[in-house]
Amino acid sequence: YTILSKVHSDRNVYPSAGVLFVHVLEREYFKGEFPPYPKPGEMSNDPITFNTNLMGYPDRPGWLRYIQRTPYSDGVLYGSPTVENVGKPTIIEITAYNRRTFETARHNLIINIMSAEDFPLPYQAEFFIRNMNVEEMLASEVLGDFLGAVKNVWQPERLNAINITSALDRGGRVPLPINDMKEGVYVMVGADVPFSSCLREVENPQNQLRCSQEMEPVITCDKKFRTQFHIDWCKISLVDNTKQVSTFQEVIRGEGILPDGGEYKPPSDTLKSRDYYSDFLITLAVPSAIALVLFLILAYIMCCRREGVEKRNMQTPDIQLVHHSAIQKSTKELRDMSKNREIAWPLSTLPVFHPVTGEIVPPLHTDSYDNTSMPLMQTQQ
Repeated sequence: YTILSKVHSDRNVYPSAGVLFVHVLEREYFKGEFPPYPKPGEMSNDPITFNTNLMGYPDRPGWLRYIQRTPYSDGVLYGSPTVENVGKPTIIEITAYNRRTFETARHNLIINIMSAEDFPLPYQAEFFIRNMNVEEMLASEVLGDFLGAVKNVWQPERLNAINITSALDRGGRVPLPINDMKEGVYVMVGADVPFSSCLREVENPQNQLRCSQEMEPVITCDKKFRTQFHIDWCKISLVDNTKQVSTFQEVIRGEGILPDGGEYKPPSDTLKSRDYYSDFLITLAVPSAIALVLFLILAYIMCCRREGVEKRNMQTPDIQLVHHSAIQKSTKELRDMSKNREIAWPLSTLPVFHPVTGEIVPPLHTDSYDNTSMPLMQTQQ
């Protein structure tokens, strides 16, 4: 582990290829580089975030990762250097941002990757720990406890942590924020001796059957991890590099290292200009012309070829026209006659008895009285 100092100077670190590299960015070491607090001697917990990138590039190398959960926690750079980067100094620019004062402080971290004499370790095992997050596992005491438990089970002469990868980087889901659920972490370790009998118990047909049924396998050495680490034994991967085959899984999980795609090469500035006039004609002018022709054809059919009343009468037989005309004339005469009808007012709408004396009241109009303007109900006196 290396910690940045307060001085604006480059910091050199010397990790080994194939061995887990962890670099902690502690917030306490950056507080002195920001403006003083409003009151002398007052302690303030300013939110501080970090930005890390390879010098001259917007992101970090493919093997290097960075995590910081909140602006009030420390940042961590971690990863497993590759053999291709041995002897090439990697300069990482670290910029700290004070979210209260918007001040910044910058440091350079020079990573000099050294070659390991015993790299790669021939026997590698990857464990999936369900009750840990990646930043919790990167803590020195937690990682030391896990390596101690593995060494107690494996009994190797040399044991190194090769890489640590979050389950989210392997396609895992973000856990629900209930019951303090963890996202899980993959830890790959390497040793110089073959796998112990306890680790090979996952190869038993009974345990493989239980894993296929989503049941927890029976591992005798699980109790040595259970006190602090909940290991998913169905996801353990055992790789024997001396045989170049996997002793448990046919498909070996990746190490969380992005492939090196080389340097970014932008397109040349001498690109030829392209004429888009023909594309414009094809996409806009041609469909518009076709739509206009169809519109004119439809307008001609609807307006210029309309059959009128004269043409209809010419094609209709004369006897049918005479009948139609006679019907219309008769209907008009009946309507005119109905307007001049004089009919007595219905007795059901007239009062029969006088409201006071009870005598029979005769109609108020004669038969020749024009009742077209008489209201329906008589006004009672």
